[in-house]
Amino acid sequence: QVQLVESGGGLVQAGGSLRLSCAASGRTFTPYAMGWFRQAPGKEREFVSTINWSASSTYYADSVKGRVTISRDMAKNTVTLQMNSLKPEDTAVYYCALKYGTGAYVLAQHYNYWGQGTQVTVSS
Repeated sequence: QVQLVESGGGLVQAGGSLRLSCAASGRTFTPYAMGWFRQAPGKEREFVSTINWSASSTYYADSVKGRVTISRDMAKNTVTLQMNSLKPEDTAVYYCALKYGTGAYVLAQHYNYWGQGTQVTVSS
């Protein structure tokens, strides 16, 4: 079993920055990828970013590319999403997710575990 706890969400003005973190605990000795997804009210959950086990591969949704950076700290079992130049359309609940394996995965259905989510609100 794995537990994922997100932190760092909040209210920010457009153009501002937020740093989301996700801490994993439990069965974290098996190689795993981490991903971030988001869900806005009335919309489906969508992919934001993912990073593989070795941090050698990262992927970003086109909507956030150039504004978001994903990174991980293997020693602390954490993954961070640095978000800059935030826009009102970035407003959503952000979820981190874990998928066992050595690749990087963009589809939500591939992920084994999910956090509870953290709210990000960007005001115009």
